[in-house]
Amino acid sequence: MRLTVGFDMLGRLKHRALVLRSVSAACKRVTSRVDEPASVDFRAQVVSAVSEAFNNIVLHSYAGRDDGIVEMDIQTLPDHISIEFRDWGDSFDPDSVPPPNLDQLPESGLGVYIMKTLMDLSYAPGQPNVLTLSKKIPPAYRSTRAKGRRRVKTRSRRSKSAT
Repeated sequence: MRLTVGFDMLGRLKHRALVLRSVSAACKRVTSRVDEPASVDFRAQVVSAVSEAFNNIVLHSYAGRDDGIVEMDIQTLPDHISIEFRDWGDSFDPDSVPPPNLDQLPESGLGVYIMKTLMDLSYAPGQPNVLTLSKKIPPAYRSTRAKGRRRVKTRSRRSKSAT
């Protein structure tokens, strides 16, 4: 089942915790095996990439501005998550950022490298700039929720004195 959650916020680093908690919770909808190592790795990778994306929007796209709005939509399917960010700040070309030299402590470019390494990334500059990060969970760890799902009937229990 598809789930979409969206919200708007000011592009400030203090909102990063809300973004990351929301994405982490959404990752749990992608697999029902939330405590297995592959699910934990999947969630950690998505949260790391989203953290870098949000940081880049706040620190670079809205550099020095306190009024920038970030719109975020999280969409999940049983084997996939997609996070779309929209901002109206300065745009950039993620393909122009060279891979960092990992043998040294890189000064810049590490965030884009992390995003590209951990997730599929697409970017469309404009008004708004649209950054989309997406990831499929490996087939061996996909959710089994749809299989064996049982419908549970519930009834309201009213006491005789309440009627």
